[in-house]
Amino acid sequence: MQKEWSRLNNRNEHHTHVLGLTHSPIPIVRIGLIGLGNRGLLTLGRYMLIEHVEIKALCEIRPGNLAKGQATLTKGGHPAAIGYTGEDGWQKMCCTPDIDLIIICTDWLTHTPMAVYAMEQGKHVAIEVPAAMTVAECWQLVDTAERTRRHCIMLENCCYDAFALATLNMARKGLFGEIMHVEGAYIHDLRAMYFSNENQGGFHNHWNKVYCMEHTGNPYPTHGLGPVCQILNIHRGDRMNYLVSMSTQQAGMTEYARRTFGKDSREAQQTYSLGDVNTTLIHTVKGKTIQLQYCTVHPRPYSRSHTICGTQGFAQKYPVATINLENPLTGEAINETTEALLQRYQHPFTTTIGKEGLRKGVPNEMNYIMDYRLIYCLHHGLPLDMDVYDAAEWSCITELSEQSVLNGSRPVEIPDFTRGAWEG
Repeated sequence: MQKEWSRLNNRNEHHTHVLGLTHSPIPIVRIGLIGLGNRGLLTLGRYMLIEHVEIKALCEIRPGNLAKGQATLTKGGHPAAIGYTGEDGWQKMCCTPDIDLIIICTDWLTHTPMAVYAMEQGKHVAIEVPAAMTVAECWQLVDTAERTRRHCIMLENCCYDAFALATLNMARKGLFGEIMHVEGAYIHDLRAMYFSNENQGGFHNHWNKVYCMEHTGNPYPTHGLGPVCQILNIHRGDRMNYLVSMSTQQAGMTEYARRTFGKDSREAQQTYSLGDVNTTLIHTVKGKTIQLQYCTVHPRPYSRSHTICGTQGFAQKYPVATINLENPLTGEAINETTEALLQRYQHPFTTTIGKEGLRKGVPNEMNYIMDYRLIYCLHHGLPLDMDVYDAAEWSCITELSEQSVLNGSRPVEIPDFTRGAWEG
C-alpha cells in the first residue's frame, strides 16, 4: 500500500496542481443536482434563495422524490428543471452541455464515481460529505481535478459554523499564540436512524447501517476534522503526516436492536463491525497533533468538540463555548468573556452572509454561508474556500483509520495529495 501511494505521489508530467484554481466568472451558475432525498431536497431549497443561480436539472433514481423536487421549484416560483431518473440518469445529466455545476447529494459510495464522471464532462462538482471512502478514490478525485482543471469541493458545512469561523479569525490574528493541538469529533446518537425503516415494519439494511456491518475505524471524519484543519493551515503550510487509530468493541448497535426488536430478532442477531467509539490521533509534519473521535451509538450529547490549544489561548465549543486568552507580553489572563470575544472576532461571513440566510428563513446559517460562498466564488471567478485537496485529505481518514485499527493501532502514513505543493 505504501509503495502504491509513492507511485501516486508522482504527478503526470502534463498536469500541475490546482491550488488556488480559478476560472472565468460565470454570470449565472447553472446547476444540476443529483439525489433528492432529505439532504438533497434541503440543498435544493437553499440554492433557490441564492442570486446568480439557475436550477437547470434534477436527477433522482426514485420518481417520487423527483416529483418532490419539481414541486419544491414550483412552490418557490422557479421554472421546472429537466428531470432525469433511472440507473443512468445521472450520467445523462452530466453530459448536458448547459450545466456548470453538478451537486452530488447521494449515498457515500457513489460520491467519487459521480464526481469523476462529471469533471470528465467538463463540469465543476460539489460533493456531500465524505467525498470519498478510500484512498484510491481520493487520488481519483485529485488526479481528475488536476487533469480536467475543474473545481471539486466537498460540502463541509461545519467549516462555516459561527464558532469555527470566529476561532479561525482569531487564529489568523495570532491570538492563540502557536497552536499545538486541536480536537474534532462527530458524536451524534443515530441509532434510531440506522433502524428507522425496520420501525416501519420489515428488515431493511440502510446503506449507512451496511457500512457499520462491514467496516470499522472512523467512517465520518470530516465534520470534526475540516474546521480544525483550517485552523492548522493544512496543505497551506503544514500537512497531516501519519495517524494511529483505536476503536472499542461493538455493543451499542446490538443493545439498541435487542431493546427495540427483541433479542431473537434479525436486527439483534446481525453482526456489526464498527466499534462504538473510535479515537484517531494525527501527527503533522510540523509537529502538531489532531485528535478525532467518532460515536453514533451511545446516548451522548451531540458534539463536534472543536478544541484549540495554543501557547497563549484555548477555545472549545462543546459542551459550553469557552475561550481563554493570555496577554502575549505578561502572560496574564485577558479578562473578557467568551461572549464578548466571539462578538468582537465574529467572522465577516457570519455577520453578512449568515445574517442574510437567517433573514431568508434558512434554519441553519452555516449551510447557507457554504452555498453562498460557492456560488459567489464561481460567479466572480475566485478560488473556492475548499478545494479537491481538502476533500481528499479529510476523507482519506475513513480508510486509514480502519487500517490502523485492524493492525493493532499501528501508525499509518497519510498521503501528500498535493505532491509537495503544500510547502508553497
